[in-house]
Amino acid sequence: MTREPLLLPFCGLATGIALAAWFNRQGLEGFTPVEGCAATCVFAQIYAFAWLNRPVATKMEPEVTEFPSDSPPVIKPDQTANNTLRYLTTASLFLTLAAAGIWLQAARRKGPAPVLNAATGETLVLSGCVVDPPVFYEHRSRFLLELERGAIVQVSLYFNNDTDPAPNLHYGDRVEFEGKIREPHNFRNPGTFDYVDYLARKEIYWTASARGDVPIKVLDGRCGSRFDAFIFTVRTGALERLERLFPGDTYANGMLAAILVGETRKLDKVWTEHFRRTGTYHALVISGLHFSSLMFLLALMFRIANSGAMPRLLAGLAVGWMYTAVSGWQPPVVRAAGGLTVFLLARCFFREARLLNVLAATGIAYLVYDSMELFDASFQLSFACVAAIGAFVEPIATASSGKYSPALSHLTNRWRGLKLAPVAQEFRVELRLLAETISLWTRLPETWAAFVIRIAFQIIYFFYDIVVTSTVMQIALALPMLLYFHRFSASGLTANMAIIPLMSIVVPFGILAIATGWQWAAGVANLMLRWSEAVAVWHLKWAPEFRVPDPPQWLAFSFGAALLVCAFSLRKARWRWAAVPVALAMFATLSFVRFPPVIEPGKLELTAIDVGQGDSLLAAFPRGQLMLVDAGGIIGFANTKVKRHPPQIDIGEDVVSPYLWARRIDRLDVVVSSHAHDDHVGGMPAVIANFHPRELWTGANPPSEIWSKIEAAAHAAGTKIRSLHQGEQFDFGGAKIEVLAPLPEYVPSSTPKNNDSLVFLISYGKHRFLLTGDMEQAVELQLAFGDRPLPHVDVLKVAHHGSKTSSTAEFLDRTRPSFALISDGIDNIFHHPHPTVISRLDERHVATLRTDVEGIVTVMSDGKSLSYRTGRTMLPVRVR
Repeated sequence: MTREPLLLPFCGLATGIALAAWFNRQGLEGFTPVEGCAATCVFAQIYAFAWLNRPVATKMEPEVTEFPSDSPPVIKPDQTANNTLRYLTTASLFLTLAAAGIWLQAARRKGPAPVLNAATGETLVLSGCVVDPPVFYEHRSRFLLELERGAIVQVSLYFNNDTDPAPNLHYGDRVEFEGKIREPHNFRNPGTFDYVDYLARKEIYWTASARGDVPIKVLDGRCGSRFDAFIFTVRTGALERLERLFPGDTYANGMLAAILVGETRKLDKVWTEHFRRTGTYHALVISGLHFSSLMFLLALMFRIANSGAMPRLLAGLAVGWMYTAVSGWQPPVVRAAGGLTVFLLARCFFREARLLNVLAATGIAYLVYDSMELFDASFQLSFACVAAIGAFVEPIATASSGKYSPALSHLTNRWRGLKLAPVAQEFRVELRLLAETISLWTRLPETWAAFVIRIAFQIIYFFYDIVVTSTVMQIALALPMLLYFHRFSASGLTANMAIIPLMSIVVPFGILAIATGWQWAAGVANLMLRWSEAVAVWHLKWAPEFRVPDPPQWLAFSFGAALLVCAFSLRKARWRWAAVPVALAMFATLSFVRFPPVIEPGKLELTAIDVGQGDSLLAAFPRGQLMLVDAGGIIGFANTKVKRHPPQIDIGEDVVSPYLWARRIDRLDVVVSSHAHDDHVGGMPAVIANFHPRELWTGANPPSEIWSKIEAAAHAAGTKIRSLHQGEQFDFGGAKIEVLAPLPEYVPSSTPKNNDSLVFLISYGKHRFLLTGDMEQAVELQLAFGDRPLPHVDVLKVAHHGSKTSSTAEFLDRTRPSFALISDGIDNIFHHPHPTVISRLDERHVATLRTDVEGIVTVMSDGKSLSYRTGRTMLPVRVR
């Protein structure tokens, strides 16, 4: 710790913040700011006492005490006291910073979010200050409007086509217009991204939508700051320059806008899929890599200009922070700029700027500014990346290539290497002998031979360092990559080795093109970008990609501990060969070993996943088989009067799959497509690709775009498609399944309809679960008054999200359900469930569980008794 003295304070601060947050998440009574402050003061006093009484080194000769060789050495009392004081100093410093972290986290608790006196979906006259100018893309324009200080609404304007003029708004404009206001909501499932908190940290508390032709009145007067106005002027100018450099090329324009300026609103998710699957998506997101590339270009220009140290320092800081501001204050770039500032200031005062120390100083600054940064995925990945370089790459390189690379300069100068280490001097002699031998063989001048040898070994060491860095990154970042992205790519090592250097060329040439307007520089940046994509596509052809569920907590902690032990052991050779194999074994276990899913054997479980306005049900059977009925999706409006542009989110990939991975599920036995409507099966292609089910069960499916995608995904995953109809009965997973609809004689229309739904009954012990899809009144009456009367069911998945077209009185009287599950979205535009349906259920004393109210809902049967739990309580309620 003496070489990186700030590491211990950073670890203490992070520990305290994490501990306070853990108490809050467990529903326990958290720490108060007064308690945190008091604990900090107490431990600080202990630390001050220990530090003031610490042992001070002197230049006096040590006292020699003779003792017989066969007797143990005598430890003096003062030496024991000194060791105790050292341990007390270290422990009290750690505890002081941990208490300070608790204090920070407790003091961070904010009051309630600002509230608008309006209902969700109500049309209001919005008036405020434009704090992020609009960007036009994909028939829409989006900007941020600050209603009051710390209360921002994200506004989306929708256009009929790309040729419609976007509003000419700038930062600082005061505007007024009519828009429909909504509050953002999370999908309330374990493992789901907290979108509401993400927006709240940006002080965004509402979203608003309006037609593109809505009149926007620009009011008199200006708002905002002059500095931000200047920054947004530069940023807008950079985006406009990109549009002029790449006219009509939406791919190059959108990708380079994201890579160079951090403008991701033009980025199409399809463009980045190859990079995601090869584990190189981080190269696209503006980050420290892009910042480093810009600083390299700047350093090269300073070298050519032969400028002094102080001008380089000031210019580097100015350009670095200006780029940080223009890129939208992206957190990774802000952290990189902060680290550069600490590094340059240390060098200015002739201090050795050790990487881990700079990292710890930057981390302390950001945690003091916002303690919640600790739980941000970007923060964790950025710091894990830099920490891996400092803890692993630097020691490995120093112990290998770092010993020999200094010997490569001026090989023909025999006096040049006298100050090098003995190993480097010996290597230098060998290289000179090799140069002399080549000169004798080829008759070339010895200086030429030495030059060729130097270039050859520099290339070898360069690629060696890339291989070491890429390998270390794959291992050190494995845990956060699996937890946040659930991806492990066998091609990640080689793909990063190729794509990172290419992207390092894209950034400086792209910025040069923006600054100068030079077409040739833009062409180089575009060419490197295309080559990067080609590399990613090529890797996907031969290297498999694995989607990995969440590891057990014990494995995650063990792997993290193994990395820490390995990092410390690299400095001590006697522990190195024991720690490294353990860390590699833990990495292999984390990546390739699959653990049993989190289900209760011997029980039938039906979970309604919160997918908003849609359906997705997970059924876990008594013998462990897993079935997913529908996979949610964004509602399509092709056949309705409502015209909306859905957000770029794949419910199957971004909502359903993370929930399944959170339960350590990596394979499904069966997926069921109730009917081919987007809100039921829009996420099915992603689910099939991620979980490779053995079978896909369907009812009546007329041709449609979404069904074609599902068929293609099933064919690629080797999934067998099985069509079911009324009358089929079979055992599955320890339960009995009976298909009730569609009828054998049912003929679907040319497009998917609700009555295409596959309806089936699951029986286990004395309980029955009825899954209905979106069947409407006609099918309900056929089942209610058919040849085979409907039995009493314990759990009814209410059809069509509680629409008034379903759940007729006759059907409910026949089935007499005890529980009703309704899957619908909060404040959905269809106003589901309909009050009439809720009234019918209440009249029959049916316990209704709704995903828009409760979040995720689980009902479980052991064949004798029922229990349920919801996302609000997560505590099981047993029902006899």
